[in-house]
Amino acid sequence: MSFKNPYFFLLLIPLLIAAVYVSKNYHRVFFKTNFPIELKKNYTIRVFLADALPYYLKLIIMVLIIIALARPQKILKGEIPPTEGIDIMMVIDTSLSMAAVDVIPSRLEAAKTNAKEFVSKRMSDRIGIVVFGGVAYLSCPLTMDHSAVTAFIDRIQLGMTKSDGTAIGDAILVATNHLKKSKAKSRIMVLLTDGRSNAGVVQDPVTAAKLSSEFGIKIYTIGIGGKGPSKVPTGDPSMPYTVMEDDLNEAQLMEIAKITQAQYFRATTSKEMSEIYSEIDRLEKTKFEVKYNVQITELYNKFLIPAIILLVLLIILQKTFILTVP
Repeated sequence: MSFKNPYFFLLLIPLLIAAVYVSKNYHRVFFKTNFPIELKKNYTIRVFLADALPYYLKLIIMVLIIIALARPQKILKGEIPPTEGIDIMMVIDTSLSMAAVDVIPSRLEAAKTNAKEFVSKRMSDRIGIVVFGGVAYLSCPLTMDHSAVTAFIDRIQLGMTKSDGTAIGDAILVATNHLKKSKAKSRIMVLLTDGRSNAGVVQDPVTAAKLSSEFGIKIYTIGIGGKGPSKVPTGDPSMPYTVMEDDLNEAQLMEIAKITQAQYFRATTSKEMSEIYSEIDRLEKTKFEVKYNVQITELYNKFLIPAIILLVLLIILQKTFILTVP
């Protein structure tokens, strides 16, 4: 509780002095004066109440009125969620090579885990998801509902596009088509892949990146996977793994990032991927002014109403009870 006009509490000082003075005089007159025993015996509780009650009621009423004049208030201060942040499109490779276990537990599962961690840090941003294999499509539109984004990430599976291959150019184009409609001050793409572009309508991802750059969209590229041959589960007990050569086109991913004024990263472990997402989170911090919503509840009625009730009670007592005291 706080008070709008605390200076009214200064009125309590003379009120307290007067109360102490009156109380001492009353005590001295009644208890220290040698009244006849018969008179003191006749000074019943009813007479005492008739004499003292109005005084104490007036005192309480004045205290309550002073508190009401001081304007007690309950102030609740809450932060207003920011309405403007960054629009981020996460572009994730779901081709069959993402099953490789050189990144534990697999490239795709590590990518999903770290993507969800990244989403949890971007409280004021809209996030969407594009998945791609041999084709690319929008899995989750840009939204502030991060629980929905996380749910869509959980549903990402190997080969979910039902077309093998790596259509990086198409994926960039799909993400660009959605980001270019955005009115956000900053728009970025986080593209994660383990291969080179070998499918789709747009065969050259660099061409798609140039289009993104024209709309002011940055593309952070992440190449995932170890350098060298990797094991990919086959699901066949007789031959549980097949060996796949490293086919990541790092030069192309670097060029995409450079054209869009972003950065390229290489993740060979899940820990490195986590660090990369943390670095992107640091580089693309949302800038906004923190605003607060202040809700003020006036509490003077809690003191003024009792004061009025006591005042009415005092008037009634003075008109009835006190007048009947002998």
